[in-house]
Amino acid sequence: MSEQRARHWLEQIRALELDAPVRIMNVCGGHERSITMAGLRGALPDNIELIPGPGCPVCICPEEDVYEAIRIALDEDVILVAYGDMLRVPVNVPKSEPRSLEQAKAAGADIRPIASPMEAVRIARENPDRTVVFFSAGFETTTAPLAAMLAEGVPDNLLVLLSGRLTWPAVAMLLDSDKPGFDCLVAPGHVATVMGGDEWGFVVEKHGLPTAIAGFTPESLLAAFYSTLRQRQEGRLFLDNCYPELVTPQGNPSARAQMEQVFDVVDANWRGVGTIPASGYALKAAYAAADARTHFPAYRDIARKRAGEMPPGCDCAQVVLGRKYPDECRLYGAACTPRNPIGPCMVSDEGACRIWWAGGVRSARSAA
Repeated sequence: MSEQRARHWLEQIRALELDAPVRIMNVCGGHERSITMAGLRGALPDNIELIPGPGCPVCICPEEDVYEAIRIALDEDVILVAYGDMLRVPVNVPKSEPRSLEQAKAAGADIRPIASPMEAVRIARENPDRTVVFFSAGFETTTAPLAAMLAEGVPDNLLVLLSGRLTWPAVAMLLDSDKPGFDCLVAPGHVATVMGGDEWGFVVEKHGLPTAIAGFTPESLLAAFYSTLRQRQEGRLFLDNCYPELVTPQGNPSARAQMEQVFDVVDANWRGVGTIPASGYALKAAYAAADARTHFPAYRDIARKRAGEMPPGCDCAQVVLGRKYPDECRLYGAACTPRNPIGPCMVSDEGACRIWWAGGVRSARSAA
């Protein structure tokens, strides 16, 4: 049935008589993975351009935060845990020093990959005489369970090194710029499940762009593409929910309440992009006892922001912002591969470069 529905939406899209090329941005690494693996770009008419946007939290995690985690793990008697993708994110240091958490682990640091906050709690309880630091980077879908963990209470030996970000401010920044680079938006289904579909209403109301929320199947994505294209064609703009199975206007009230209880929203740095207002999470003062930065203040080196851009020649930031395709970076497929990532977009399963590589794109464009 889902294959039939996907074919139906594809036929509906092909039947539209578009009078000009249309650029549709997706704001989710999961969306980009589904688009690429299902071959949707090749199935759509040539005048529809699908642009991967800022949907990879690993890609935009500030270099100084990764460096901070590396130094704490190497210099303090701690167990550092992090989501698996974070272990391979490179930082800008001399070749003689560990340039990732993975290399720091090889150098002797006790670093362990985890898949959920509850694993961090379990490790802390199993090691009551050790301090456990949870380096938590991610968007709303991973900060929500972190908030639940902290709201419910954690062992005294568990600390959080937080690098959480909100998704919508990056889109707002692009739309407020002179050249946003897209005509329609497909908003992220998982984020909307937590935060509510209404959060994306500003794209329609303030900027007049067709917008739809999509799930992760080709059927849902094609339905969202069709909705935005038809909105644009007819001039009848609205926020369309093409993921009604999980997304409601207000999202998950319990999760949102716990996030408001635990986090402050602050201005935050995005790697290679710069500071985006009200785009980051920080632990409230009431949770200072669980804040790794309270316990290890010496490692918070703000000066590293000057060294925290993407590596020389790496266009990850431009890929994240939808201003370049992965294969337009001259390092793509040459110096930068999943085996030897130069930039973070080649590390994460949500990074567009890694996704395109997995989809069979093996080299940079000759014009790059």
